[in-house]
Amino acid sequence: MRIIGLTGGIACGKSTISLTLHQLGAVIVDGDILSRELTAENGAALPAIREAFGEQVFHPDGTLNRRALGAVIFADDRARMQLDNIMQPLLLELILRDIHTARESGAPACVLDMPLLYEKELDRLCDRIWCAWIPRETQLERLMLRDGFSPEEAEARLRSQLPADEKAALADVVIDTSGPIQYTKESVIALYAKEVGVSAG
Repeated sequence: MRIIGLTGGIACGKSTISLTLHQLGAVIVDGDILSRELTAENGAALPAIREAFGEQVFHPDGTLNRRALGAVIFADDRARMQLDNIMQPLLLELILRDIHTARESGAPACVLDMPLLYEKELDRLCDRIWCAWIPRETQLERLMLRDGFSPEEAEARLRSQLPADEKAALADVVIDTSGPIQYTKESVIALYAKEVGVSAG
């Protein structure tokens, strides 16, 4: 089984690539979904988050207020590092669990869909790294449009990650997603066929 690391800056079109790979038969291990599993109601990360950041990042019903937590960690590098130190060991456990499950299922490929693949050294688990890329100006526009962020909020989120150009420089495969979605999908189909040794047709 091939393990493909899929990364890219926020709002760089990674989701389109991931969905296409899923449709082609790859098992997707989605870092955002795993993070939500850890921070959902009764999630394994919540006690440590409450201890570190207090009740201000929780709703009255005890569920995590993601917007409030985001405002804290994207305004303070130390706070973001503190959250990372809570989340990363728990995330790694779930990632290794899902890779094992994919291997047992006989899947041709397992894709680690991780925005912070390099930052958290998860690339060491992968055979190949794919990176979704768009120009920075397009990235900012997409992020503000998608999530309703102000320019300042969008910039803060971009600063929390390696720049898209740096991720692209480190990757084995770079996919420019600034064009039509259909073009991106066709590129992914051809690349995946080459990766797992099957015909694209």
